[in-house]
Amino acid sequence: MNTVTDWLNSEAFAIFGQHIKWADMIGNTVGLIALALGWRRSLWTWPAQLLSGVILLVAFASAHLSGSAGKQLVVIVVAVWGWYAWQRGKRDAQDGSLAVRFATWRERGFLVGAAALGTLAVGGLFTAFPELSWDPWPDAYIFVGTVVAMYAQARGMVEFWFAWLLVDLVGVPLNFANGFAFSGFVYVLYGALVLWGMRDWWLRTRNPSLEGATA
Repeated sequence: MNTVTDWLNSEAFAIFGQHIKWADMIGNTVGLIALALGWRRSLWTWPAQLLSGVILLVAFASAHLSGSAGKQLVVIVVAVWGWYAWQRGKRDAQDGSLAVRFATWRERGFLVGAAALGTLAVGGLFTAFPELSWDPWPDAYIFVGTVVAMYAQARGMVEFWFAWLLVDLVGVPLNFANGFAFSGFVYVLYGALVLWGMRDWWLRTRNPSLEGATA
């Protein structure tokens, strides 16, 4: 196991003065595929997110970024729950497709409140125990924001895409600052995919005829 961990945390190559680690590159590439599958409303988005979470967990844990590492643990748990939630949603749909929708105002209030309170709680924990994270508040924001985004995705809410954009705004500079340059580069691609996926899901809420079965 140590050999695998050491290899994942070793340098793959350098570009523009940034050292790219294998775990950073592989985990985020799989994560990018998972996001594209999520846009397509494919069930395979969840196994891909689980695999990405396992690989990035190794990378972030070794860098003492507990929030980002903890985020990957949540990604793994939510990926399992999301798989079953989407399977159930497809089973219940007459055409076998996954329905997407905008959250109600009550659900939006819950998402925003959970994000704010969660960030305060996790950020306070990281501040009280500095050994848990080198960047307590950004790390807490990313951790909680990812939980909120994946919850919204599992429920088929269009707001899932907005949540990911807000996470990316902090995630990109944090990854560059802590030596995960490939994460920073990939998050730029994430941003493009998020905008594309947001448009697609948005249109599906306005035009039911766009719905169709996706593997």
